[in-house]
Amino acid sequence: MVFQYPTVQCSTTHRKRITMKSLVLLGLATLLVLSSAAEQKQQAAEEAKPAEQGEKRHEKRGLFDHDFGGHDFGGHAFESYGHGHHHFDLHPHHEKTLTVVKKVPVPYPVEKHIPVPVEKHIPVPVKVGVPKPYPVYKTVHYPVKEIVKVPVHVPAPYPVEKKVPYPVHVPYDRPVPVKVYVPAPYPVEKKVPVPVKVHVPAPYPVEKKIPVPVKVPVHVEKPYPVEKIVHYPVHVPVDRPVPVHVEKPVPVPVEKPVPYEVIKKVPYPVHVPYDRPVPVHVEKPVPVPVKVPVPQPYPVYKHIPYPVEKHVPYPVKVPVERPVPYTIEKHIPVEVEKPVPYPVKVPVHVPVHHHHDEHHHDHHVEFDLHHHH
Repeated sequence: MVFQYPTVQCSTTHRKRITMKSLVLLGLATLLVLSSAAEQKQQAAEEAKPAEQGEKRHEKRGLFDHDFGGHDFGGHAFESYGHGHHHFDLHPHHEKTLTVVKKVPVPYPVEKHIPVPVEKHIPVPVKVGVPKPYPVYKTVHYPVKEIVKVPVHVPAPYPVEKKVPYPVHVPYDRPVPVKVYVPAPYPVEKKVPVPVKVHVPAPYPVEKKIPVPVKVPVHVEKPYPVEKIVHYPVHVPVDRPVPVHVEKPVPVPVEKPVPYEVIKKVPYPVHVPYDRPVPVHVEKPVPVPVKVPVPQPYPVYKHIPYPVEKHVPYPVKVPVERPVPYTIEKHIPVEVEKPVPYPVKVPVHVPVHHHHDEHHHDHHVEFDLHHHH
């Protein structure tokens, strides 16, 4: 019987199974060859036996020509009990059939996850036609000063008091000149630095402390005396040695009471009397090949990767043929004239009172009149 395995991508476990199967098949084939050789040898031995042994009576425990086929029961070899001319074939001859059971892999459904393409939205740059050049309007905010006219009541003209200083003549005595004698010329002390020459030897000696090893002689005796402690026996005179008894520890059995009974099993040999051993036929399981229908060829599912298109955005350079300048309106602040009030000087005559022994002076005081337009 030839088994053909389908070509499937095997893993390490599957290879080990195939190896074990091949070893089992080899062992079964070896057993088949050995059993056929044993049968041939047994038939030749039965034909060569002399006819004298056939007269023996089979009276031992009802054994009538039972062929044990050379089985070994506990170290006793029973070759064959079929002898002589009085051969009663009570059991029909059976042909031995060796069946080989081979584990054939049975296909079973395997749930396998197969990736399904999923649609994913990927943005794609879309080219939009834009006129070149195109005006860009940008709103630029700038501060604008707005003049708000608020009516303010101002009395015009109104008196303004202004303090004007004027010279006042103060009478004082006649000054008398006092002569102060000052030596002329008088000595003035002035510190003038004078360079003083200091003799400095050239080259200048610099004192530097350099440590110099100085060898100090140490007196060492030669040879050097070494004191070594040498133990020597000292005889101590003892008058008469008296034996002294020294207590030595002696093991003393200590009884430890156990509150419960302890049963200890001690194995000992037991002689079991038995008669002559009787061979007992033991049925051995024989492998029987079971044919399992396997569809050939059977479908093998193999995962085959397939390419999936993936859109990747990339920069696209838009060529500009010829840049054309265009005007951009830019707001420029303009100066706005704003009337500002300022003072106007108007001459006003102020009368001045006359005092005795004083000169008459005319003073003109200027008043500031503010006019608001």
